[in-house]
Amino acid sequence: MEVRKLGATGLEVSALGFGASPLGGVFGAIDEQEGMRAVHTAIDLGINYFDVAPYYGEIRAEAVLGRALSTVPRESYYLATKVGRLGPGRFDYSAAQTLASIDDSLSRLGVDYVDIIQCHDIEFTTPRQILEETLPALRRSCQAGKARLVGITGLPLTNFPAILDHAALDTILSFCHYSLNDTALTGLIPYLQTKGVGIISASPLSMGLLTNAGPPDWHPASPAVKAACARAAAHCRENGADIARLAIRFSLSNPAIATTLVGMASPDRVRRNVGYLGTLPDPALLSEVQAILEPVHDETWDNT
Repeated sequence: MEVRKLGATGLEVSALGFGASPLGGVFGAIDEQEGMRAVHTAIDLGINYFDVAPYYGEIRAEAVLGRALSTVPRESYYLATKVGRLGPGRFDYSAAQTLASIDDSLSRLGVDYVDIIQCHDIEFTTPRQILEETLPALRRSCQAGKARLVGITGLPLTNFPAILDHAALDTILSFCHYSLNDTALTGLIPYLQTKGVGIISASPLSMGLLTNAGPPDWHPASPAVKAACARAAAHCRENGADIARLAIRFSLSNPAIATTLVGMASPDRVRRNVGYLGTLPDPALLSEVQAILEPVHDETWDNT
């Protein structure tokens, strides 16, 4: 497993990170015992970065991940969770809720501290509240030994400079902006590097768009994006390939991105995803898929 430096944080994280949202049943029903085995398989195969949030499954993902990690030495992995987004349509970025949320997450996860505490989906509040309430509370949690580093996450890329122009941060997490159908994050990387920020990318499969099964019913992409991704997946199948393999290999190919989070909830999925790392993308197939996706390239959607 390749490890990369996470900005100026001093952390060296696995290039493939464990996205724990599926442990909360976000993408469909799961067997919790199998989900816990997925966590152990990931550690055995060299994955050392785990990302979760109270929002995923309305605390279920944190609880399942916490039970899985209870038998794992704390020094063998890095753990990140989030504050602010609590459930469907439920947001609270106030200082009081932020501090309470951290304590609740630590209890569910069964740890004394997390390596990174992140303000979740900053587009659902104002830069002023983040700068004046949320981030100071997160820094207080670091001073209290409950977290080591502070980051922000979100979908619209323009929101990151709105915060980073006024506050020092350790990491940012961008999702669905470094994948076969959307590479908009590329344009922001030089700016982030000048800030010394560790860059985390999530969902190289674009929340299920770049899979043979296709996206879940709730996926917010436009019909045009969904149709183009379905055509790309079919083209891969016709050529004896799996679009997920191509997508993951492509998304991990940029060394400026420290870790790329992939949602996983079964040992087989973990082994398959790690196995993708040993193969290089077929240049001809990659070019053909990119041509199919070109009409919708960098087309995003509203976060919901």
